[in-house]
Amino acid sequence: MSQNKSQAGTIQNPRVTWEGCSVLLDINDGDRLVFARLSAAATLKIGNKNFSLQPLIGCPFGSSFQIENGDKGPFLSRFVASMEGNNAQEKEDFESQEISKDNRALVDNNKAQSLTGEDIDAMRRQGATGDEIVDALIANSATFEKKTLFSQEKYRLKKQKKYAPKVLLRRPVARRFLRVDTLSLLLSMANVSANSDVLVVDMVGGLLTGAVAERLGGTGYVCGTYLGVTPYPMDIVRIFNFSDEVCNRIVRSALTELSLTQTVTLEQIHQQENELNMECLSNPQMSSSVSMEEISPSEKEITVPVPENAISLVNKMGKSTKAGNKASQQAIELWKENGFSSLIIAAPELDIWSLLQDILPLLSNSAPFAIYHQYLQVALFDSSLMPSCILMMPLATCMHNLQLGKMAIGLQISEPWLREYQVLPSRTHPCMQMNAFGGYILSGTKICSS
Repeated sequence: MSQNKSQAGTIQNPRVTWEGCSVLLDINDGDRLVFARLSAAATLKIGNKNFSLQPLIGCPFGSSFQIENGDKGPFLSRFVASMEGNNAQEKEDFESQEISKDNRALVDNNKAQSLTGEDIDAMRRQGATGDEIVDALIANSATFEKKTLFSQEKYRLKKQKKYAPKVLLRRPVARRFLRVDTLSLLLSMANVSANSDVLVVDMVGGLLTGAVAERLGGTGYVCGTYLGVTPYPMDIVRIFNFSDEVCNRIVRSALTELSLTQTVTLEQIHQQENELNMECLSNPQMSSSVSMEEISPSEKEITVPVPENAISLVNKMGKSTKAGNKASQQAIELWKENGFSSLIIAAPELDIWSLLQDILPLLSNSAPFAIYHQYLQVALFDSSLMPSCILMMPLATCMHNLQLGKMAIGLQISEPWLREYQVLPSRTHPCMQMNAFGGYILSGTKICSS
């Protein structure tokens, strides 16, 4: 245990993996994404075989791995992709502009491939690599040369995913769960910058909290508030591999503790919490807990004690440093006096206007805020009402009430828009199956109420 503490006490290179860190494994260029924690006993299942993640420890983020055969069986081996093939491909694409070729004469009758399954199994027993099998399949295909270059590339990629899968080692960052442009817009509209004290209502599993902490970079504080007595889950935060300095800047406090006037009764707290739990059970997709592939659950989290000379507004709950500790009373009194510098809300399950009425007074004057909701309007069905279907517009209603109450200025509702493009020689076009939905954001600036 002392050895683990000494290892955790050293400054880790954020560009290189280490034992115990969280990683995102990209298999076959986005076909499958897996969160994993690296250790000597960690494994990754590809196809019907398990591969040890030991070779990934100590490698830079962004490294690529492929399956190779060894004395003890197949294993993941790091490789560096060559750029010569890309240059040659670009040259062929350029020359293909003068060559007319199409696939009209090709007939898919499963007779073009002369290499059988038994032949492929024999090659594997002889120690052939996945790339060698793919080359053999191409060489024994009677129609490969007759296909267009685009069809040839599709054929090669399809066989490569099956016989020579690739694993890309990614560093977990805030570009997950919420669409990247939506999350970036939230941080920008809330003016999250160094030395800011940001108040967040995070019901998206901790992604918003982690993104704010990542932007602050160990300066300022991010305080996650919640209704009731149970904090909202923030499982994603621990996947960021934050240092102890950043973790100390992530605190949590109940809304009743931050409120300037304690007007919420205990009965109201339990009622709000029970309603929230019923909504989460009725809609499992809205659950904010995110599963992470824990290969060795018995492995304890490596932590380090907070230095005695470190200035922290977090209560010392123990020797370990953990993100999301309870905010100290000193910090709460300071925020009550000066207010938070910005506010971000991502709570699709709550009534936005009721929540904002309690939270907006906690901000300092001229503080920006940004509120995310996945729908512009919500339809509620109730047979006892006339009409039975009622359209509710959470962000529009909130914006209208803020204007009537002269509580904020610069109000606007934005719809993030993003188009993903495929960029290839002679084949650049928008992706056909892109994610076209990024939700809606209400932003504005709080003003002093008269």
